Amino acid sequence: MSELNLSNEQIHYLLSPEAIRERAQAVYELTKKGEGYFKITEEKINECADFVLSVIYRNYPSLEIPFHSRWGHFNVGKTDRLGELNNLLEKMDPLEKARTKLDLVIVSVLLDAGAGMKWSYQTDGETFSKSEGLAVASYDMFKNGAFSLSHGLCTDALKLQQISEADIERGFQVSGSNPLVGVSGRVELLNNLGRVIEKNKKVFPHSRPGNIIDYLIESKGRSFEVKDILKVVLESFGEIWPSRLKSQGISLGDVWKYSLKNSGEDFDNLVCFHKLSQWLTYSLVDPIKEAGVEVTGAQKLTGLAEYRNGGLFVDSGVLTLKDESLRDKKHKPDSSLILEWRALTIVLLDKIGEIVREKLNKTPDDFPLAKVLEGGTWHAGREIAKKLREDGGPPLQLDSDGTVF
Repeated sequence: MSELNLSNEQIHYLLSPEAIRERAQAVYELTKKGEGYFKITEEKINECADFVLSVIYRNYPSLEIPFHSRWGHFNVGKTDRLGELNNLLEKMDPLEKARTKLDLVIVSVLLDAGAGMKWSYQTDGETFSKSEGLAVASYDMFKNGAFSLSHGLCTDALKLQQISEADIERGFQVSGSNPLVGVSGRVELLNNLGRVIEKNKKVFPHSRPGNIIDYLIESKGRSFEVKDILKVVLESFGEIWPSRLKSQGISLGDVWKYSLKNSGEDFDNLVCFHKLSQWLTYSLVDPIKEAGVEVTGAQKLTGLAEYRNGGLFVDSGVLTLKDESLRDKKHKPDSSLILEWRALTIVLLDKIGEIVREKLNKTPDDFPLAKVLEGGTWHAGREIAKKLREDGGPPLQLDSDGTVF
């Protein structure tokens, strides 16, 4: 883990949605000047927005769209898993019910990075792949007590530290003919999560990830903003991420070195995305609200810099590679090409969001990016990928470690 010499103010900035947008915009401006790996065809943005809008109307004709979160993946197929979960928790008080749901969704999100195109999960006569398959597999593991020493409906720090590759391979039905990308990376995340939770008694007094709701209520009351949740997520879970950047003993998470201005200063050469942390934050909102807490300000977070949203812009021609031969090579998460792709995705999602809201006559409060992602861009990215490629995979090949995409 590389150690950077940053001030407290600089660290605080990098762990904010403002930094994500501003650093991404800097990459966008450089790309418009002809630098980097991509060319932006801005004339195609409106056409892409129209496609996203058509997907929104098809998926949610009433425009009653939930946040883009893990919860939508659990109910794939014929089984009402959310109904099943609520039935299992019906005798709990609202706060304990919220803790339990948070125990589930935090682990499930951390297990979600790209599964690869060859993996699938079978249950109840149905087969699921990609994010939905990962969601159902993690749900089944949770329901069966795999994340609890007592084998109960909870997640505890000590059990997370004991999770092995064999546990994940068994729970996710991994075999030679059903390979899952990044098994070791996923195990490392869960082990690290267990250590972080056990160490941080202030936020997790009972060594459960779901205790995050207790800390938020104690520190913020029963009314706070989504960015307050993100702040706790970034500060509390930052140490779980492997092989990343650190400053003053603080792990910076989804922050990467990228020379924006050819500056020698560490701070100037950093871009940040906090993709999984933001998606995790979006996924925490509903259980917290169900416990009687008011949560507002979702529009202040950004879109998610991952391959479905990013793939939408490449596949629709908004972004084109200057060197098409790069499609045939695998790219690591810290490569300049991938960092540029993710940064451009953040800016373009904001642009798509603005156009969609204008055409729907909605405000950012009414229709934050969390709804634009769920209603349109993520599904549009998947749809266009299936049309263009038999396996429905991303337009660029990712050398994933199971912790980013």
